[in-house]
Amino acid sequence: MNTTEQTGGPGWKVPLGRKDSQNASLSGSSKLIPAPNDTLSTITTKFHNQGLNIVDLVTPSGAHTIGDARCVSFRQRLYNQNDDGWRRPDPTLNPVYAAKLKGRCPRSGGDQNLFALDPVGQFRFDNQYYKNILALKGLLSSDEALLTQSHETMKLVKSYAANNGLFFQQFAKSMVKMGNISPLTGFNGEIRKNCRRVNRFQDSIRSW
Repeated sequence: MNTTEQTGGPGWKVPLGRKDSQNASLSGSSKLIPAPNDTLSTITTKFHNQGLNIVDLVTPSGAHTIGDARCVSFRQRLYNQNDDGWRRPDPTLNPVYAAKLKGRCPRSGGDQNLFALDPVGQFRFDNQYYKNILALKGLLSSDEALLTQSHETMKLVKSYAANNGLFFQQFAKSMVKMGNISPLTGFNGEIRKNCRRVNRFQDSIRSW
């Protein structure tokens, strides 16, 4: 049982045989993984470059029904969103919600303060994330962009908000699809003896 199932969400069969990488790239992940402040156009391009479509973008975003985000990742939505000098919050952010966020996410400082991505049910996997977006309570600008920057993504947000079963069904499909991105073949990668460490690290420990 995976974490999604443990918190009330769907399960899915994970295809076997994928090898683990022997290294990691911070610059690569920063370049390929969508950032909280990316525009929808940028996020769409990043997904498209991995062979993923709009459905595969909107659906996995629903995982934001669980977890936290740091103040620094959404502060720009609370301050200086207008050019008129009034330092107003993002107009696509519910004003009552914005005022509450400002209480623990000031204009400066508090960068590491954590906020629930889904303040309604932070530890329950469901379609509340999409309901939050419709109420203009998507925490990250990349969340609310699904409603405000594309008619196509807006339709999916509304569909998932209205139908939890539909969201669960497509979430499982999209997760399998994402798990099949660029598998390592041939002499690339390895089958780890311990999934938390590369084999050469484990072997060096044994040789001490």
